Amino acid sequence: MNRFYSNGKLLLTGEYVVLDGAKSLAVPTTFGQDLIIKKIQEPQLIWGSFTETGDCWFEAVFDLPKLRLKNATFNSDVEGSAEFIAETLQRIVNEARKLNQDFLQVNAGFVVKTNLTFPRNWGLGSSSTLINNIASWANVDAYKLLWNAFSGSGYDIACAQNDSPILYQLEKVTERSRSQMPIVNQVEFNPSFKEELFFVHLNKKQNSREGIQKYKEYQSKRSFDTAQDDIAEISNLSNEFVNATSVKNLENIIEEHERIIASIIQLNPVKEELFSDYFGAVKSLGAWGGDFVLVTGNEDTPKYFKQKGFETILPYSKMIL
Repeated sequence: MNRFYSNGKLLLTGEYVVLDGAKSLAVPTTFGQDLIIKKIQEPQLIWGSFTETGDCWFEAVFDLPKLRLKNATFNSDVEGSAEFIAETLQRIVNEARKLNQDFLQVNAGFVVKTNLTFPRNWGLGSSSTLINNIASWANVDAYKLLWNAFSGSGYDIACAQNDSPILYQLEKVTERSRSQMPIVNQVEFNPSFKEELFFVHLNKKQNSREGIQKYKEYQSKRSFDTAQDDIAEISNLSNEFVNATSVKNLENIIEEHERIIASIIQLNPVKEELFSDYFGAVKSLGAWGGDFVLVTGNEDTPKYFKQKGFETILPYSKMIL
């Protein structure tokens, strides 16, 4: 039996512009997903995906070696269908096989079980942790697997593989090339004021692929020089975020960061939309409009957000590795 584990992720700075080379601060979470593989004699891939409470939310059986879907069941209140989930899984595994032609080319089969340690609607990386685990199993490059199967910056793969905060950046391989290389640098980010930092879930999951598409549409209307200025500013703010010396200092950085991203994607910052009367700073993480936000606050913070109907509030130390 083999087991692989990947960390979940949060992007503290650089949402959207990380795609275009902005230096961004990302943090692995204490939550993640594992993948357990057991060999069997039948030439089948028998897949089961389980929630943090141990409930099976997706099952599928594929014939090997052709990876032909035999049947699938899906039990979840999250949008989707058994066929869609099965086809997505099939695409990931097929892309892994393209990268390693020996992967799953066997006469026997496997029972595979995945276990999340966080609710699926939290947006901490149920897809990225799966991709990284499959890449580890197939012995292939997880970034290539991500980009071949889907899209994205790859920061979530970096979080899956690292146990400390990172500054993440995509660099062009050459000036004329569209190929990009992930640059990952572990950093020390353990602020003395972390007791004043909280993560609040907005009670809905944001589709990051839709957010990326909208961002690209907005960016196509901006001049090259303006876009480059934004990237440089966000990169500088990422460095400042890492080196923030006080919660007030961090709040100023958050407000400036929110202002820049708001001007790019033409959306109001979440604080203006939902929490205009809140005494601390509020920062969107990842695609705006859902998942978690980072807030600065104190012992009154949980009470404020619960009164607003937001029950999931995690202190920094319980969320971040």
